[in-house]
Amino acid sequence: MTHPEVQLTHLPAGDGPALALHGGAGVDPASLTDERTVACHEVLEQAVRAGRSVLDAGGPALDAVCASVQVLEDSEYFNSGRGAALTTEGVAELDAAVMTGDSRAGGVTCATGPRNPVLAARAVMEHTDHVLLSDPSVDLLTEWGLKLVGPEYYLTAERQQMLAETGSFTEYRHGTVGAVARDAHGHVAAATSTGGIAAQLPGRVGDTPVVGAGTWADDATVAVSCTGTGELFLRGVVAHDVHARLRWGGQALDQAVREVLDEYLAERGGDGGLVAVTPSGEVVLAFNSPGMHRGYDIGQGPVTGIG
Repeated sequence: MTHPEVQLTHLPAGDGPALALHGGAGVDPASLTDERTVACHEVLEQAVRAGRSVLDAGGPALDAVCASVQVLEDSEYFNSGRGAALTTEGVAELDAAVMTGDSRAGGVTCATGPRNPVLAARAVMEHTDHVLLSDPSVDLLTEWGLKLVGPEYYLTAERQQMLAETGSFTEYRHGTVGAVARDAHGHVAAATSTGGIAAQLPGRVGDTPVVGAGTWADDATVAVSCTGTGELFLRGVVAHDVHARLRWGGQALDQAVREVLDEYLAERGGDGGLVAVTPSGEVVLAFNSPGMHRGYDIGQGPVTGIG
């Protein structure tokens, strides 16, 4: 049985900060109009520049990944925030997580109020003793100083059409966004945000907000943000497995990523991808789906891609 080939970009470690992001795997570049392709590249570049500007000013990796993800959440072209996928009941339930290299982490699942779920995840990390909260209340989000929106904010004509066209979550499966960064001090961080899967059951939780599954960061090894068939990333604890292969297996980053995508996705009938960065600034962007919205900047300006 043949498996989809892993497409991998490997950027060697450098002296300065590094940032990489994804806007979701599973996209078929051939299905996009020229106008949509241009628009997606523009948003991806904006997201890269937002994160990179933080790093260039000496800011921490956490601020950088949150800045990048916010840009993607605010765009209806990506499955997070404004353009989130809808459940069978036509509601957007948002998942997000952040993690820093010193093992701090926060996440939200099934959230329905924050304009930027990634900031709600960060607030869980910074303002509570918890790691993961389900649908934090409006009062709590307000106390944290977050911008709130009504359920209609997340709705777009495209997502409503997707829901109408499918009776199950086996179609329109992907679209998570995320970012990883290494700052000038050698610290790493990861952030991931998603609306899940079109026509998912209410209350479904994917890999994105689960530490070790879709999001991971460790200053000794790597920061990882994943996108793809969420249930398989959950079962394989994929983000943590990349870390484990580096820490205990002694593998190179590109080898670890390639093997993880083969073993936990391709061999089990799934697809997806991830972005990763080490404390030394080494970067990998990889996917085994037809395409993945992605971008990076290692100090030479933003680079974006889809196919």
